[in-house]
Order: sequence, then C-alpha cells, then structure tokens
Amino acid sequence: MPMPVSLIARLGASALVLALGGHAADANAQSRRDREASEALEQRMVEAEARYRQALVQIANDDPAGLDASNAALEDMEDVILACERQRGCGVSQLLTSYKRLLKADADAQAGQGADGSDPARPEDGALPTADVPAAASAAALLTEDERFKRMVELNPAVQASIRRWLTDMRVSLITSHENYQYMRHLMSPAFKRSGLPEALLFGILAKESNGRVHARSRAGAAGPLQFMPATGRRFGLGPDGTGFDTRYDPRLAADAAAVYLNERFAQHGNEIEYWLAAYNGGEGRALRIYREANGRRFWDPDIYNQFPAETKDYVPMVIAAAWLYLHPEEYGLSFPRVDARPATFTLERPASVYELTICLGNGTTRDGYMRALRNLNPSYEPETLIPAGTTLNGTVRMAGLYRQWCARGARADLAAQLVNSDPRAAIVRTGAIEVLPASDDAPPAAIAPAPAAPRPPQAASTPARSHRVARGETLGAISQRYGCDTATLARANNLRAPAYALRQGQSLTLEGCTR
Repeated sequence: MPMPVSLIARLGASALVLALGGHAADANAQSRRDREASEALEQRMVEAEARYRQALVQIANDDPAGLDASNAALEDMEDVILACERQRGCGVSQLLTSYKRLLKADADAQAGQGADGSDPARPEDGALPTADVPAAASAAALLTEDERFKRMVELNPAVQASIRRWLTDMRVSLITSHENYQYMRHLMSPAFKRSGLPEALLFGILAKESNGRVHARSRAGAAGPLQFMPATGRRFGLGPDGTGFDTRYDPRLAADAAAVYLNERFAQHGNEIEYWLAAYNGGEGRALRIYREANGRRFWDPDIYNQFPAETKDYVPMVIAAAWLYLHPEEYGLSFPRVDARPATFTLERPASVYELTICLGNGTTRDGYMRALRNLNPSYEPETLIPAGTTLNGTVRMAGLYRQWCARGARADLAAQLVNSDPRAAIVRTGAIEVLPASDDAPPAAIAPAPAAPRPPQAASTPARSHRVARGETLGAISQRYGCDTATLARANNLRAPAYALRQGQSLTLEGCTR
C-alpha cells in the first residue's frame, strides 16, 4: 500500500539529517533556519515527483497537457537540486534519489517492462516516457558507441572542415535531419543495433543523403531516406512491391538493407569506416579495388584519397562529421530540439489526405507541424492522396491525441477539408463586356460583347464523367477527390507509378472507379 506523501516527506527529512554527518551532535549544531530550509527543499522535491507521476497518467490518457506538466515538474526538480547545492546542510545525494527512481523506471521500460513488471507501452505510475529524461540504458549504450566510433574514424582537418560546414551553412539541415530521425528512430535504429553498427553512423548517412526525408530522390535515380540505387536496392530486397509502392522509401526496410550492406563492407574492409562510406557513395567495386591495392594504407593516404572522385572525397568526411556531432552536440554549442516521438497509431474516422491532416493537427508542440513526420511514417501515401476512413496510420502519441481532438470531427476538420478540396480555377469568373484598350490615347475604348459559349451536348445528370483532361498544376489526389475516386485504382487504370503519380498538362485520364 503506498505511503502517504507526508510520511514519505518525514522519512526523507530523517534520512537527510542522518546523511549530513551521521551524528546527533552535528545535527544539533545545525541552525533551525538551515534545517527548515533543507526540509522545505525536500518537500518541494517530493511534491515535484508526485506532480511528475500525475503528468504521466495524463500522458497515458492522451491528455495534451500532460507533456507540459511533466516538463514543468522536471524543471522544478532541477531547481530544487541547484538550490540544495547553495543551502548549508542540504544533502544533494538524498534529493537525487527521486531522479534515480525515475531513471530506474526508465531503464526497466527500455528492457521491456516497467519497474513493477507492467507493460511500458501504456505508462502507469512509475513509468517514464523516453522523451523527458534520458534512458540510463540508452545513455550507457551511447557512451560505448562513442568510444567505438572514436577508434574507427580519424578526426582530421577534412572532418573538422565538415563539422564547420554542418555548424554554419548547413546547421538548419543538420537540426532538421535530427528532428526527422527522432520520429523514425524506433523503425531504423534496431537494424544497426542488431548488426553491431554505430547508430551515429546511421544518422550521419541519413543526414547527408536525405536530411531525413523518406521521399527524397536524386537525379541519378537513388531514392529513399538512405538513397539506394535501383540495382543495389534489388540486391537487398528493395524496390516495387506490386502495389505501385517502391520499398526504398520505407525507413525500416531501408535501414535493414543498409545494415546488411555495411556489414558486407565490414567483411571486406574491416573497421575502416571511411572505405565503407566510399563504397556506399562511389560504388563498392571501385572502393574494393583501391583498398586491395592500398596494402594496408588508410583512406586518408594521399595516393589512396586522390583515387576517389570529388563527390566521395566530400561525402566521407561529411558523414563522419554528422555522426560525430550526433554524439557530441554540447561540445560544439549545438542543441538538438527535444521531440516527443513516442510511436502510436490512429485510425481515420473520415477520409482525409496528409495535407488535410497536417492542417487540422496544427503545430502541437512543434515548430513546423507534422506533415514531414506523417509522410515519413506513412511513406506509401502521397500528400494529396485521399486515404479512406478506417485506415490505420502511423504517428506519435501526441499526434493521435490531436487527431481525436481536432481531426475526427468538428469545425477545424471541416475547414481543413474545405481548404484541401478548394479548386483555384473556381475563382476565375468573367462577367459583362470585355474592354479592349485603344492603340493610341486618341482612340476611345471599344466594348465588345463576349462571344456566346458553344452549346454543350445534353448529358444525363446521373452519368459520371468517363475521362478528365489534366489542367496545369493538377495532381492525381486532387482529381481523385473531385470525382470521388480511389487514388490507387485511378493510378492503375492510367498506368501511373507511385509515389510520384506524375501527370502532364493535357493528359486524358480514364476515371475508373469514380463515383461522381
């Protein structure tokens, strides 16, 4: 049975007095004012911990206020610890017990169960969301990875110059890459961890290749968050899946393939990460040939380095630099934004597109909203594609709560649908006579009556349109919504390939499967 908070406070205060020296004489020597101040700090810590745990219950119930409340409670705990350091007779170690309890709960959750054996997927009293306090287990793994990464790469002037680029002209790209990666980390990092590969290396490749945009595509044909070429993708099971979707865009499958690919390079090049990356960027055949002829010389040997093309010479240090900054942001004054990326799913209660969801979800606690996260976590849908009701989408706990609040029904949901379905051509209205400007200032303007419109052939009101001619700027998703079509069916009927569904102006589409 849980002890009352007052009893916990009394026990905590007693333990604090004992910790101050272990002798009654020392405790008596302490002034009454100092004892009262120390006890007040102890009570503040107990109350902050109670508020934090209550916030966890709110978070578990998808209450949007829960995250702010938990952050406020943690900040109060940090303030108490700082005040304790300045207060004579206050035992900081005693106050840190609360933090230890939370970290222990989080480590248990990372291991697969709560501190009391409960399911961590739905936090109860004692569980801890990973977005608020670093997991003890994850922190230890990161330190281990840091040491391994130090031994496997060389931080030479080329890498230092790349660090400078990431921190100046490309700082926004680096931070954006980190934000995007946080949403996909639970999908991508397990493949690297299973293979014994540094997670920082995965982030470095992702940042350089795509900035964490799963639909990125190069002019050379590389695609996906890790930019697999078609032939290389096929070697590792990536490519068209028969439904019109190219699995190179799937973050989980792309990470699985990249882990296998890099382990192949490990078998060929040992711990020489630079050669792995040179192969990833410039082709494994070239990298292997140069490596075998190098007779043990490192990638940075001038004779070796200069055999690679300029793109590879840029690529290798840039990936290493991004990985290094992932491990050491504070050292460079870099602060990656905290992202509440706890994964969750939600089921559409009404048809909607990613565009529509982006509008009705709002910004939440983010700077840029959720469009990129929605696209990255649901890569098979184009942003304008109308997704049927009953479809389950991947998102976060926060997004699921916002969907129920704003997108399932109500004024904002209706407004988002109206904005997405609006047709700019409907704004063009011509009425009255058309004025023709004179050739000179002396000639008066003439009014010419508009030519009568050609009569339209009669058409039964109940007969749906059978074809549509594509206007400039139209997308397949917008056409699907206009005629009540399933986008995938319409794409198959017109031999359009996902995910781009590229249309050209004047193209005639067969409106198969359309209801209006």
